[in-house]
Order: sequence, then C-alpha cells, then structure tokens
Amino acid sequence: MRYAHPRTGRLILAAGLISLLAACNASRAPQTAALEGYTPDPALKTASTNNLTARVRRSCAVIQARQQSVSEESLSRPCGCYAQKTLASLDQAEIQSYRTTGYFNDSARAKALAALDSCKLPRPV
Repeated sequence: MRYAHPRTGRLILAAGLISLLAACNASRAPQTAALEGYTPDPALKTASTNNLTARVRRSCAVIQARQQSVSEESLSRPCGCYAQKTLASLDQAEIQSYRTTGYFNDSARAKALAALDSCKLPRPV
C-alpha cells in the first residue's frame, strides 16, 4: 500500500521523534527549577548535627512512605540508617551547602543515593 503523500508519513514520524527527544531532554534538566520560590528554613544555618540528622531522617520517612505506600513509623530504622550514613559521608562544604540551600548539592546527592542503596531503600522516582 502506497501513501498518496509519502512525505506526510515521514514528516509525522520526524515530528514524533523530535517531540520525544524534547521530552527526554526536558526530563534531564536540573530539578532546581522545581525549587523556585522555595525558601530554606533559617534554623538550618545554626542547627546541630543531630538536628540535621533528624531533619534528613524525617524527610526520608515522608518521601519513602509516600513512595512505598507504607506508614512513616515503619521506616524509622531504614531512614535512620540513611540519615546517619548520608551525613557521615558529607564533607564540610556539602554540609554548608545543605545548611544554606536546604537541599543536597550534586556531590552530596550522589552520596545520599549511595546511602539509600546501602540502607536498602528505593531511590525516589
């Protein structure tokens, strides 16, 4: 079967591929755009290491509970593991960046993902 307009099929295919590539590139964009308007808690700047660990543990529990559809309490031990390992692996510059911005920078994020794997927690989607 031949198309009456063979170019039309090629144009539709090309447009579809371009749309797919654009969508893939958009998903690889830095996620800081989603943080526009976010203001970090000023208490982070002077928080103790124990307080930072508790904050990371709490964030882990909230995110993992939502992702796994389980209670936050059931994640106390694995999120405690995650928080301890993550903060122990960060250098002073990464901790200072977290205190300033309220989220992990790229190098700290890589260490946090390794801690998730080590504590047998699924990575966020």
